[in-house]
Amino acid sequence: MTRGRRVFAATVLLSACAAVAHGGQPPAAGGPALEAATAPQILAAVRAPGAKAVVVNLWATWCVPCRQEFPDLMRFYRAWKDRGVSLVLVSGDFSSETGPALEFLASQGVDFRTFLKSGPDEAFINAFDPQWSGALPATFVYDGKGRRRHSFLGPITYEALERQVAPLLHDSH
Repeated sequence: MTRGRRVFAATVLLSACAAVAHGGQPPAAGGPALEAATAPQILAAVRAPGAKAVVVNLWATWCVPCRQEFPDLMRFYRAWKDRGVSLVLVSGDFSSETGPALEFLASQGVDFRTFLKSGPDEAFINAFDPQWSGALPATFVYDGKGRRRHSFLGPITYEALERQVAPLLHDSH
């Protein structure tokens, strides 16, 4: 196992501890839902017709930078969704401890399908970007044809998303 993969494995262990600490309470009825999905399933959603650009954000409740960047992600999505931008959220929390993730999504006003990472770590990481260590947060920007155009390995801001996504909305290639 490479050093980068060990980092991802360590973060998974931390997520288990954090999820237990949060208590795992489910959200109120009608709140967001998490759908377990492998990287190929998530990438199929990225390539689904309809969006001019797709932003994929991998996050976890135990990841402080993930929680800090989330309001900017949601603000960006709300401002740009009518222009053809789609946001795909993927939680790195354990499937047995989804309560904190669902609570967090509800607190951020997420009202669309979101995913819960499933499958082997190394294959998941490589499907998004072989240069990615697996550390969270990570954000990947795809054009309307499902081609990865940008990778942000670490926290992202509204302004950085705007700089990278806006040109994709006019790119017809």
